Amino acid sequence: MSGMSLQGTWAVVTGASAGIGAATARALARLGCNLVLGARRVDRLEALRPELGDVEVRILSLDVTSPESCEAFAAHATEAEILVNNAGLARGVDPVAQGREEDWREMIETNLVGLLRLTRLLLPRMIERRRGTIVNVGSVAGLEAYPGGAVYCATKAGVRSITKALRHELLGTGIRVANVEPGAVETEFSLVRFSGDAERARKVYEGFTPLTAEDVAEAIAFVVSRPPHVNIEELVLYPTAQASTMAFHRQ
Repeated sequence: MSGMSLQGTWAVVTGASAGIGAATARALARLGCNLVLGARRVDRLEALRPELGDVEVRILSLDVTSPESCEAFAAHATEAEILVNNAGLARGVDPVAQGREEDWREMIETNLVGLLRLTRLLLPRMIERRRGTIVNVGSVAGLEAYPGGAVYCATKAGVRSITKALRHELLGTGIRVANVEPGAVETEFSLVRFSGDAERARKVYEGFTPLTAEDVAEAIAFVVSRPPHVNIEELVLYPTAQASTMAFHRQ
């Protein structure tokens, strides 16, 4: 099945300064999309610009936990027909009994409220035009919880539920909604989770070949480039050496 042309289509990518977000920006640029990129680290976005070719690129500061930041960002993305809700994080691996409320709040505000906020701001124009694709970057953690990940897993299960609810709410509008759920991806994810402890982060991916940010970006590019009558609602990707959130084959 051939994909549809996205040449000149405007796409928004949140959390685009590194990892899956940056790789998605590169993948969409290769498809000819103009880009609105948001992240807190604007300098990292600017460093990405030379890799994006000849497409038009708008780089903006974005903190999805701030309503004001989201509103200012959305004002520069009114033409968007693609929204990739990628901004997200995990904090710590404490069990609930020892968990920190500030960590819980940050995950919930970023992974759920931020995603909802950006979607609400950009959806009305998509509905008016009767076309658009929203891709939420979830996780296999939303399918299967694991010890030390209660709140992170809950947020990604929430992303899955939001995606499904939106599919029902937008039925008949021509807008597609998808949830791309990767397993272990070697990005800055674990470095953030472990508050910058590089050695601890490295051990997460020891002994097997994890997914790369580019693997996930290719999946997102595939989803958004399907013909308009095709909605890939859920796409789950694991490394070959991972069978669940806790089952790995390490050499």
